[in-house]
Amino acid sequence: MQLFGLADCNNFYCSCERVFHPDLRNKPVVVLSNNDGCVIARSEESKALGIGMGEVFYQVKDKLEKNNVAVFSSNYNLYGDMSRRVMSLLSTYTPKLDIYSIDEAFLDLSDMGSQEWLTTYCRGMVKDITKGTGIPISLGVAPTKTLAKMASKFAKKYKGYQSVCLIDTDEKREKALRLFPVEDVWGIGHRHTKKLAYHGIHTAWDLTQRSESWIRKELTINGVRTWKELRGESCISVEELPHKQSICTSRSFSGIGLNRLADVEEAVANFTAACSRKLREGHIVCGAITVFAHTSRFCTDKPQSYIYRSINMPVPTNDMQELVATAVKLLREEWREGCFYYKKAGVIVWDTCPDNAIQGYLFDTVDREKQAALAKAIDEINRKNGHNTIRMAIQGYSKNWHLKNEYISRQYTTNIKDIIRVKG
Repeated sequence: MQLFGLADCNNFYCSCERVFHPDLRNKPVVVLSNNDGCVIARSEESKALGIGMGEVFYQVKDKLEKNNVAVFSSNYNLYGDMSRRVMSLLSTYTPKLDIYSIDEAFLDLSDMGSQEWLTTYCRGMVKDITKGTGIPISLGVAPTKTLAKMASKFAKKYKGYQSVCLIDTDEKREKALRLFPVEDVWGIGHRHTKKLAYHGIHTAWDLTQRSESWIRKELTINGVRTWKELRGESCISVEELPHKQSICTSRSFSGIGLNRLADVEEAVANFTAACSRKLREGHIVCGAITVFAHTSRFCTDKPQSYIYRSINMPVPTNDMQELVATAVKLLREEWREGCFYYKKAGVIVWDTCPDNAIQGYLFDTVDREKQAALAKAIDEINRKNGHNTIRMAIQGYSKNWHLKNEYISRQYTTNIKDIIRVKG
């Protein structure tokens, strides 16, 4: 029998911080965005306090302090390395592992024996991963990837499953579908929730009771794939799973902000390079790019300025050189000289699509084949030697725009200077 497992790290960012702060177990923890702007990760204890995802930090700061919530700035070097350790251990349990995100991976668990044996095997896997890394995980197992994702949520939510939920019969599938809100189904989301509610569809089970022709009409071909997956028919590869329609990299600058074009240019170039790397890692391209920068609206005694400029790319791309050059050009066109101190800047790449579905342009002057070969070579070098080993000159090295991260933890696993010292 074909079965997929989805291993999902529980509250991953918070769990990473707890590994090196065992005193925070069973205590509320939050992780802030990469500019300390808002909450992007919460422990279960923080959720119980009513702290919402995306809450603006300064608005809930008093509440966090009052409830003794541990606050951390996002530490992606640490999280990336902990993710690598989790994935490395997971790979020892299956001949095929597909990494979906920093904290999720699909495992091929087909033809691995009886239900009882598989459940025992999976619980052993969860125990070993948690013991080996300190990161608790949940595991959902089902005949399709969409159902496996659903099962992982049940495994995480209900303690009775002991972190492993197996959906391997029609009876279990129907029970799960009846309990699962349709807006939480992969490929559906909040975009279609109102439309589906209008038609009396509130659960995943309600959706499966509609005909294929109706699904195709209302939710297009992607909706049909999701519908089939919910009915137990596997038809979605990892590459076809829902991806973000846009990618944003932004930072808040320390102090009063930046007022030199060169400094903001350097920051924007680095933000764009990061977006470009994420596009290539996801095998997607963008058809448009937006650059923004603004002064602090809280500094009422200083002049205010807001930069926001977008442009459509002639040909969808993920090439770093092309995107960086475009972003810097947009910034320069909108730049205003004067006593403006920009507190935050960022880059958004959007209108994304798979890199194998690019519509060409008759008057394109770029040698796309040569461009792709160069990008591949640079990525390989950077992969072996670290990000930004090879960079564009405009990215610089000064980092006068360094991000705001007042609550960041140490890089315990990747920086020898930050290694934990045990007192004798």
